[in-house]
Amino acid sequence: MVGLVPDVIITMFSFAFLVRAFVVGMLVSLCASLLGLSLVMKRYSMIGDGLSHVGFGSLAIATALNMSAAPLVVSIPIVIAAAFFLLRLSENSKIKGDAAIALISTSALAIGVVIISQTTGMNTDVCNYLFGSILAMSKNDVYLSVILSAAVFVLFVFFYHKIFAITFDESFAKAGGVKIGMYNMLIALLTALTIVLGMRMMGAMLISSLIIFPALTSMRIFKRFKTVTICSAIVAMTCFFIGIVISFLYATPAGASVVMMNIFAFLLFWAISAIMRKNAKREGTMKKSALVSVAAILLITGCSKKTDAADLVIGEKMFIAQVNDVYLNCNEYMGKTIILEGLFLYEEYAGKEYCYVIRNGPGCCGDDGQVGFEVSWNPPNQAPEAERRAYPRPNDWVKAQGILELYEEGGSSYLYLALSELNVLQRRGAAFVVQ
Repeated sequence: MVGLVPDVIITMFSFAFLVRAFVVGMLVSLCASLLGLSLVMKRYSMIGDGLSHVGFGSLAIATALNMSAAPLVVSIPIVIAAAFFLLRLSENSKIKGDAAIALISTSALAIGVVIISQTTGMNTDVCNYLFGSILAMSKNDVYLSVILSAAVFVLFVFFYHKIFAITFDESFAKAGGVKIGMYNMLIALLTALTIVLGMRMMGAMLISSLIIFPALTSMRIFKRFKTVTICSAIVAMTCFFIGIVISFLYATPAGASVVMMNIFAFLLFWAISAIMRKNAKREGTMKKSALVSVAAILLITGCSKKTDAADLVIGEKMFIAQVNDVYLNCNEYMGKTIILEGLFLYEEYAGKEYCYVIRNGPGCCGDDGQVGFEVSWNPPNQAPEAERRAYPRPNDWVKAQGILELYEEGGSSYLYLALSELNVLQRRGAAFVVQ
């Protein structure tokens, strides 16, 4: 079983979208865990839930403004403004803490639902925003996420002592000359950035778990601020990594898999703390062994490297994810050879016939989704009528190989595979896929 781990990791990191998800997820997990203890101690642990709902509303606005290609540009300033407003609302009015968060979160969620219902409708993209998707991160999103995550980490480390002071006793910190208002706003800013970066992957409904669970888990065993913070970071990144592996192996939602691993870690640390209370003499050994055990799991992340290949072979495993990744990041794949298997279909539109290689999958109304590529020996709008005789029959199981290219029609651009091979196979694969 242990020998299979490196192979699984190497296979995972051969997918570009999983590499992007891993990079952003590890950075967001680290940032969320650093801020988690302060937010939990200040009884603001649900701020992540509130700001994620604001993020959902801002994504709806981005979609309505046709800015869905760069949603972070819209989301970041809106969520930061909401964080500052939430802080001021809680400090300077009779609406305090959880009530202020509930007011902001429900309002933003309602606005987002109304905007989406009047624009794109409640489609699959909405589910991705609510519950997360590992396909949500484009290449540009990764670059922006790395820069902002680095900024969050540097600011947290640089102002660590001030954040520590206002976390435990604001009155004492204020008496000592600490500008608590400014540093509370700093925490709100860092939290807003972290929420926006992680929300598209974890989803608006699950992102707050990255803030709450690692801190609460670490507090089962450790008591010092610095020790809890370090352990929280290790727990958060380890749970994210294992959750992504489980999602890959068993086709479970990535965000939910990460949360389940955080639940498991919390129960594990709770059990260890119960044992420690019964064996006080061995407390030091248990602390060290717990930290070493968690850190050892994290070392698995160094076992793999992304493998570069000229061709993209789209297999049955992660079929939907790979195809969607090509559409989302087509510039990276343009001119490359793509190989896939699936059902061969015809579709007639405006008096012209178009050919596709697809597999069925979950859709907006059940099992009515179709994922795949348009295929042709020539650009589809230039293909001669006699070319149809060179194609297989509808619903034949085929293996297609071709170069990803674009063609123009009706003022729009469409992706298709310029075929180099198209063979009918006797052995059929899974016509319905879920990943």
